[in-house]
Amino acid sequence: MPSMQRRPTRQSDYNRFPPSTPIVIDNGGSTFRIGWAGESEPRVTFRNVVQRPRHRATGEVVTIVGDHDPALMKYFDCTRSSPRSAFDNDVVYQFEIMEYVLDYAFDLLGAGSSKVDHPILMTESICNPVSSRAKMAELLFETYGVPSIAFGVDAAFSYKYNQQLGICGEDGLTVCAGLTTCHVIPFVKGEPVYDACCRTNVGGYHITDFLKQLLSLKYPYHMSSITWEKAEELKMEHCYIALDYMSELQIFQKDKEDAKEKTRCWQLPWVAPPQEEAPSQEELARKAALKEKQGQRLREMAASKRSLRISELENELRGLEDLLQQLEEVEEPDFSALLAKTGYLSLQELESALLRVTQSLRKAKGEPNGTEEKLDASLAEKYPLASVPDDMLTPEQVKEKRKQIFLKTTTEGRLRAKKKRFEEETMREMQNQQDEEKRLENPELYLEELRAKYKELSEKVEQKQRLKTNGTRTNGNHNSSGGVGRGERLNAAQRERMRLLTTAAFDRGKGEDTFGARDEDWQLYKLMSKDNDDDDNGQDDDEAELARVSSKLQDIDPTFVAKPDTIQLQGTPELLRFRPSTAEDYQIIIGVERFRCPEILFQPGMVGVDQAGLDEMAGVSLRRLSSVDDSIRDRISNSVLVTGGSSLFPGLVPRLEAGIRQVRPYLSPLKVVRASDPILDAWRGAAAYATSLQFPTQTFSMQDYYEKGENWLSRYNIVYTL
Repeated sequence: MPSMQRRPTRQSDYNRFPPSTPIVIDNGGSTFRIGWAGESEPRVTFRNVVQRPRHRATGEVVTIVGDHDPALMKYFDCTRSSPRSAFDNDVVYQFEIMEYVLDYAFDLLGAGSSKVDHPILMTESICNPVSSRAKMAELLFETYGVPSIAFGVDAAFSYKYNQQLGICGEDGLTVCAGLTTCHVIPFVKGEPVYDACCRTNVGGYHITDFLKQLLSLKYPYHMSSITWEKAEELKMEHCYIALDYMSELQIFQKDKEDAKEKTRCWQLPWVAPPQEEAPSQEELARKAALKEKQGQRLREMAASKRSLRISELENELRGLEDLLQQLEEVEEPDFSALLAKTGYLSLQELESALLRVTQSLRKAKGEPNGTEEKLDASLAEKYPLASVPDDMLTPEQVKEKRKQIFLKTTTEGRLRAKKKRFEEETMREMQNQQDEEKRLENPELYLEELRAKYKELSEKVEQKQRLKTNGTRTNGNHNSSGGVGRGERLNAAQRERMRLLTTAAFDRGKGEDTFGARDEDWQLYKLMSKDNDDDDNGQDDDEAELARVSSKLQDIDPTFVAKPDTIQLQGTPELLRFRPSTAEDYQIIIGVERFRCPEILFQPGMVGVDQAGLDEMAGVSLRRLSSVDDSIRDRISNSVLVTGGSSLFPGLVPRLEAGIRQVRPYLSPLKVVRASDPILDAWRGAAAYATSLQFPTQTFSMQDYYEKGENWLSRYNIVYTL
């Protein structure tokens, strides 16, 4: 079924033919052919489908018959309407669509809107239902006013045409492999024996659909490219019938050299990405100089900002010290008035502001913080019961003491964490300054040391990753290091908070868990959550150092590429590394699919059809000829004709011959041949049949239709041996 063919042109010699000249129609499930009796080629050929898209501008629905025309995509939205066929398993059942097809065919033949005053010979499938034949006769008589019609089997016309060419004999067997069905018809004395016919609902359509499914499952990223039309094209170009299906599968299973020779490759459209040229040494030097200049500028800006911040803090500290000295010198009556002018509510608030500015100034200058003693004193004042023995307190004070101990512990932990972070930042700044000095001293030596350090750290981190992964591949709470339970994975601060919280809960009811009954109990959770926000949730030292070294290398070494297997830095998920696409990524390899898809003609069960294959149908038809003797059966098996569009697969004739030989007696004659033209022989045989002088006696006229009715069509069969 070729796609996107050139649409046929309208014939101009319709009036040259007398009314006695029959019109021959080969109404196939795949292709519709129409022409004049006695000619060797049909006048009009198109795909037997109808599509009804909408106009893009007006929204009007139009009817398009036949092959898809790419030019129509400019004006019609063909994506929302799929092609529809009037056939179901080779039987016409959608006569509304059939009417569109006949209108289009008669118009292209030249009849236009006038009455079709020629006899018509139309092909149909074997054993066509009487209801379908009656509806077709009603359509031709009532709509087009044809004078008479005749129905004949397409496979029979093909066999008779090849008999005239001397390819097959008078007694024989025709195997017709069509689009949706396959038929086997035996001929005795030139006439088909309808009682011995066989039919299977598998054909070329199922082969194409099976190939499309297999390729779509194999290459899901290219499903949009594997269209039904492209699968049909691949089927006709590359598929073949295997003489021995299992042996052919073993060739591909064992990956032999023969499998490579039988494999085909379909290259999808692909454009190579532009190749970026490697930067020259001058370009690298220019970029390094520019980066150094930008870094120096940023350092100068940071230094200027820092000096400005220090000067502002010194001025503010000087002002606060002067204000505090003035307050110490004034008398008590003037103290409140002077304090109100400054904007502070009390002397304690002024001292707190002085302490805060002092700490900020020391931090800006990089000096160590010397307020630990003051903080310890303030904590002792804030929690006075924490240092008092229990025997000097009342039961209520003991409970309050434990609460103060818990709050004091969390506050001290938070302060220690802040101190640790400050020290780490200071050390980091000092290390950066030292690294910068080393780099300016000897850039090559510094780069080598940095690379060696990165290699050492990456190996260490990878080793930790492997140990961690192996340690978590156990069931339950046990790990590979022997630790059990969640408590083994908690740090010291978390275990201490859990202990204090449990103690506070059970102290509420002397061993009975009544903690949480009062609203003030839940203040502990709020305080714990605040303290947890300030906990040190940083990553491992090696990982942090690896991140720092990797960042340095990326800044100063353009050729550096970080290892993809290293641990994700800063806790971010690892992104998939981009790999440029190649031509191999846009290749569709067709190997075992070449013979696996056409195999359904002999094994329909592969696609879920529980029916017989072609070779089995031939044996069944021969066995049904019980009324003939063995000599006639031998003549029939000696003249097996293969026709139909699906008979064009390479290897079909020897495979069918091998299959029939298995069901025939030993040394019985057998000959399987292919038709001269499996696609057009049906129409040519019908065109030759319509030229016979006895053809008018085989037609069913309009008068017979009105007098005898549709029931008479059940007994209507033409005689092929005129």
